[in-house]
Amino acid sequence: MTKAILVLNAGSSSLKFSLFEYEAASDLHLMTKGQVEGIGTAPHFVAKDHHNQILADQPLPESNQSIGHSEGLHAIATLLRDQYPDLKLLGVGHRVVHGGAHYAAPLRLTPGTIGALEGLTPLAPLHQPHNLAAIRAVAEARPDLPQVACFDTAFHRSQEQINQLFGLPYNCYERGIRRYGFHGLSYEYVSSVLKQQEPEVAAGKVVIAHLGNGASMCAVQNSKSVASSMGFTALDGLMMGTRTGNLDAGVVLYLLQQEQLSVQQVEELLYKRSGLLGLSGISSDMRVLLDSHEPQAALAVDYFVHRISRELGSLAASMNGLDALVFTAGIGENSAIIRQRVCEQAQWLGIEIDPHANAANEFCISAIDSPTTVWLIPSNEELMIARHTRTQLGL
Repeated sequence: MTKAILVLNAGSSSLKFSLFEYEAASDLHLMTKGQVEGIGTAPHFVAKDHHNQILADQPLPESNQSIGHSEGLHAIATLLRDQYPDLKLLGVGHRVVHGGAHYAAPLRLTPGTIGALEGLTPLAPLHQPHNLAAIRAVAEARPDLPQVACFDTAFHRSQEQINQLFGLPYNCYERGIRRYGFHGLSYEYVSSVLKQQEPEVAAGKVVIAHLGNGASMCAVQNSKSVASSMGFTALDGLMMGTRTGNLDAGVVLYLLQQEQLSVQQVEELLYKRSGLLGLSGISSDMRVLLDSHEPQAALAVDYFVHRISRELGSLAASMNGLDALVFTAGIGENSAIIRQRVCEQAQWLGIEIDPHANAANEFCISAIDSPTTVWLIPSNEELMIARHTRTQLGL
């Protein structure tokens, strides 16, 4: 019998999964991973084993183009049964974007807590409904199977109150209108790797740059969150693939009052038509923009780097210094050009990059005599979720 933990990460049009083998007294080992993508349009199922060998790569039947998370889960379950006939699932761990003010740690789910998490949907309208749809789908298919929610906001609950406030009346803070921060599972994993491999660095003043289609940065000291670029929602801070990042709230009022946009139109603009896509007018994909010769593509890249540089200075100030910078996530892990440009603009913080190490995607990419070190650590949110799930299930 093979015992395992299933990890699900549900989005609006995709359902990603990872299966980790559980053995007592050892770390979890990836068995297979994949996703159902194109949910609601042209659903396609892809899965690979831990050797990166393809197990499935096929469109789902055309009659299922209205496929939802329940049907996506069924496709995943069918594959797992076929590939691992002796499989025993111990539990399912979910990435849930928002835990609000009260959920500061992973949580074993009950009908009551699922209802409470639904109440947080306005804080993460693009993510929370889909996270919960996957949870409900599992509960319907396997009501006996324990489920654990792992929150992207939980890692940041260690921040001092001063870093969670807005300049609003204090009763707004008491009602939950505060800076939450996101990408916490990524920051937690990266911090754990740094602590394991470079404990002296991890004990110092570190900024982690999670740069992907969703992007943020976090000041971390002794593996605990000190301050984050993101705030009340996942719109704040760095410009992202399609999201604005930092924005004067007066712009929203202007769009509503003077340009007569509806609330829905403003939401669409801020979440889906801005960022790299909006500024460039070409694409939200950094690779496409770096390959483009269009002036607006270059402008979007310049602004992306500019915002990173500003946030880096701000986060360093929150710790009264900087000992290390860590890059992670899609752009951070794969774009040597962006890393180089960020580091060049951060020379005033004592950063000196090693161009050869950077081009080779090495673990340490700073020059040997750089006062502030620079590191490259691939994120693994799925493994972090699996570890939390194991702990919550008492395994």
